Amino acid sequence: MSLLAILGVVLYAVVGGPLFTVLAAAAVVAFAFQGISTAAVISEMTRLAGSPVLVSIPLFTFAGYVFAEGKTPQRLVRVTNAAFGWMPGGLAIVAMLASAVLTAFTGASAATIVAMGGLLMPALLRDRYSERFSLGLLTTSGSLGLLFPPSLPLILYSFVATQAAGGLNLSPSESPSVDRLFLAGIVPGAFLILVLSLLCVREGRAKRIQRTPFRFGELFRALRAAGWDMPLPVIVFGGIYSGRLTVMEAAACTALYALIVEFFIHRDVPLRKLPAITTESMVLVGAILIILGAAMGLTNYIVDAGVPMTMLEWMRGAVKSRFVFLLMLNILLLIMGGLKDVFSAIIVVVPLVVPIAREYNVNLVHLGIIFLTNIEIGYLTPPLGLNLFISAFRFRKPIVGVYRAVIPWLLMMLVALLFVTYLPELSLFLLRWIPVR
Repeated sequence: MSLLAILGVVLYAVVGGPLFTVLAAAAVVAFAFQGISTAAVISEMTRLAGSPVLVSIPLFTFAGYVFAEGKTPQRLVRVTNAAFGWMPGGLAIVAMLASAVLTAFTGASAATIVAMGGLLMPALLRDRYSERFSLGLLTTSGSLGLLFPPSLPLILYSFVATQAAGGLNLSPSESPSVDRLFLAGIVPGAFLILVLSLLCVREGRAKRIQRTPFRFGELFRALRAAGWDMPLPVIVFGGIYSGRLTVMEAAACTALYALIVEFFIHRDVPLRKLPAITTESMVLVGAILIILGAAMGLTNYIVDAGVPMTMLEWMRGAVKSRFVFLLMLNILLLIMGGLKDVFSAIIVVVPLVVPIAREYNVNLVHLGIIFLTNIEIGYLTPPLGLNLFISAFRFRKPIVGVYRAVIPWLLMMLVALLFVTYLPELSLFLLRWIPVR
């Protein structure tokens, strides 16, 4: 009977059963074998409802979808173009910056590629950027916002890592809290964009692409047009790090602000679209939470069965060096990023990795940045990277052509990953200067 149950779960996964049902079925079978009530799985799902951190996920997601539905992307492109268009490869750099900001708020690279692709691809081709370069740029830019607050993967990693580290003796500086991760992602995220900007500068110089002259007047007009959009980061993050707002309160403020600005001040979005936007954003949130609930039940069994400790004992014997451990971790995460979406990868892998990483003295905040940087790269890794297929569909290009287009970007991101992995100060620098509660 036990073998049949295991084979049934495996077969269900192979034929393409939804991930949350596969995880839940595996948890139910595992607990049943141990003679433990399967209510343990349901109790994990209900426990999520009492987590204040997870309240911020639907609020930030809703705000991101509202901004994406309006004309915020166009205003953002205008501001960044006025500020950086004078540089060699300026429009390409503008495309990266604008895409990163949009992804940070929506939490979905697919939404960014679809929303920004129609706006930026014609502009890049019009300015004589090559089609291959433009395709690689927009495919890559879709995931660049995962390290910037208020990125949903940062919030989800914080929740899962905190749960996984429950039995570990962490100092306050090692706590993977949401506000600490928000700060930690800024410098590595900016560094990643800086490294990729070298490709933009090279393309701009090679093609002698005309730059946009810098004019204070245009910058002032662009900032004035985006006057209601630009203060949001200052209000939200100033509130968090001044101690006046919790992350959940900041999420509520962001959602309310987006609603007021887009529906009543700019009036970019008619009120009749509010139900559709709410539904679309909550479908994403619902998918995340139901996978999380099922996975937490399975994670409890894995921890009770001593799987992380067994893995740790093996690692102690096989891997003596922190350097080698981080290298092996990167390889594992790159493979996971190429096979799973970011939310599934966090939920499934983080509980297994956290105890092992602590054994090698890896700060859990730094671990989160390493994790998400790998997932960003995994999205671009042939043959199954998610962004590759979204881009091929959005721009109506053969998938092999998208593979070729992203190779230079993928190589540069791998170089940046080495710096992020082996220079923890990139992740922890701001935390040493800005006090976090």
